[in-house]
Amino acid sequence: MFFVRTASERDLAKVSALLGETWHATYDTLYGVEKVAELTAKWHSVPALKARLARKNAEFVVADNGKDIGGMAYAAMSETLKKGAILHQLYVLPKFQRQGIGRDMFAELETCFPDAEFMQLEVEPENHAAVAFYEAHGFVKIGETANCGDGQSGIPAIIMEKPLG
Repeated sequence: MFFVRTASERDLAKVSALLGETWHATYDTLYGVEKVAELTAKWHSVPALKARLARKNAEFVVADNGKDIGGMAYAAMSETLKKGAILHQLYVLPKFQRQGIGRDMFAELETCFPDAEFMQLEVEPENHAAVAFYEAHGFVKIGETANCGDGQSGIPAIIMEKPLG
């Protein structure tokens, strides 16, 4: 049984490893091992995760069963979209997927932003499982981008949004 709780600094090495494993399992066939390793090193390093953990108006949660960190999720109030929260990350280790962990982490994040009127996210269009997950949780496609995440990642994404409250 996994419980969703706020992440702490002591979780970050496990979260980094979780993200590496999950990203390779999900994206190696789409982008190649080298590109995934490059993005994982940049976006999922312990220092990058530590910066997210310290961010104001954000929530960083993990799914913990006392032995394993089975999932992680991170969302924050948008700095550019008025009254919007951004779901930046929601990942569950492949061996723990389809057990309700993603649903439970998302349910927690939905309650963390009382001033937000909507939540937005970016998802790889070929990640059909993730797109279906978000659609099942009330998100609809509102646009597309050629550069998911920061800068010029070269990773295309669907932009999805869900009303909150």
